[in-house]
Amino acid sequence: MRITPSKFAQKFRQALLGASILTLATITAAWADPIPPGGQGEHVKVIGYSALEGRYGAFKIAIKQTDNGRWYLYTGHTFDQGWSIVDVTDPAKPRYVKFIPFQTDDKSILTAQVTLHGNLMMTSLNSFAPQKNPQPAVLLWDITDPENPKQVGSWQGGATGAHRNSYPGGKYAYLSTSYPGFKGNIMVVLDVSDPAHPKDVGKWWQPGQKDGEPAFDGPQSFHGPVNMNPDGKWATLPYTPDMVNLDMSDPTNPKLLGRVTFTPPFANVGSQSVHTVLPLWDRKIAYVSSEAQQSDCKDFGMNFAGMVDNSNPAKPQLISIFPSPRPPKNAPYKDFCDKGGRFGPHNTSQEIHNPAIQQPGNLLDVAWFNAGLRIFDISNPRLPTEVGYYMPPERANMPDKGGAHASPVNWSEELAVDARGNIFMNDDKWGLFVMRYTGKEPTTPSKAPVKKAAK
Repeated sequence: MRITPSKFAQKFRQALLGASILTLATITAAWADPIPPGGQGEHVKVIGYSALEGRYGAFKIAIKQTDNGRWYLYTGHTFDQGWSIVDVTDPAKPRYVKFIPFQTDDKSILTAQVTLHGNLMMTSLNSFAPQKNPQPAVLLWDITDPENPKQVGSWQGGATGAHRNSYPGGKYAYLSTSYPGFKGNIMVVLDVSDPAHPKDVGKWWQPGQKDGEPAFDGPQSFHGPVNMNPDGKWATLPYTPDMVNLDMSDPTNPKLLGRVTFTPPFANVGSQSVHTVLPLWDRKIAYVSSEAQQSDCKDFGMNFAGMVDNSNPAKPQLISIFPSPRPPKNAPYKDFCDKGGRFGPHNTSQEIHNPAIQQPGNLLDVAWFNAGLRIFDISNPRLPTEVGYYMPPERANMPDKGGAHASPVNWSEELAVDARGNIFMNDDKWGLFVMRYTGKEPTTPSKAPVKKAAK
């Protein structure tokens, strides 16, 4: 005989369930930090924020989506040595999970870089001067348990460590790293099939970087990351003074396919002269930009962002320059050079090898230092147009922690756009902002047939 619960028991159970849901909602709300008031923007809505428990100065971002539908954000730091984990399953209520400290007495070492694919994450240890007791260039982590990464291996590079690397999954990772016998950073192919014992199996460098080669007149260094095309046969990367295409069909022996060189009047700021390259493989174009270094626009040459026609990998061509962002109408400065701090592009959403990251389309989001987030319509790559922006509020009386990423004014450096369309941006003085673009979605112009001139 089936026993039917009484109406009282049913109501009690419903009340208990409702109370549990209310309690869970209260706890979830407590995880989220309030959005700082006073930001300015257009066609961008801030939906969430995390102060990262006061660890502002967060930097590169990598995102993982788990099989059970949860989303985690991993970020390195510039002022604190270590890495933060944030649960962003609900982007409006990011939950700070934990900070993983890196123990060292060498305060010059930065832990800013992170990349991942699947259950393998790679973080960099990087410095601007040779380390007296060199640390590993990269650490390898098992993130099967996304809230409790476990270091499983490391790889020793040169005396200044590694910078921006990429791991697109599979057997190989691609490093921007110092290496014995070379000047500046070079590209190294790392076999990570056994993460406990990674080994370098290939490398590529600009002529003049290897000890004993005739010196090159100008800056040479690989900032990173490597962007592998979908079939893994060739790569596009920022390698000062060029945007470079490499034949990677044999990862142990990369070969040059072609390059486009950026020289003055464009910025001449060392390895950051060509800082970022993001290929849009389906359209055979690429975004390229420098990185501003000096405050008040005092860099030699013009910092820039532009689009490259990469339909012929042997002969890539610059086809446009992005318009310079304009301050809000009520700004107390006439332009962003007048505002103070660095002004110019820094980074766009990369990690496109990761299915948790949105593939680049007709909109391109760029962290533009003291101009905040800028969003551009690149549906016509020859006519990039700004269509949205967000500038976090200024934050006065912040302690100066020093170093290359300290600033007298607020600035934004790093971002990632997840596959759900959420824009995550790390800000120099605040922490992690979560945003959505609210403007019109552009469409790619149709290619009308070209009319032949009458004879």
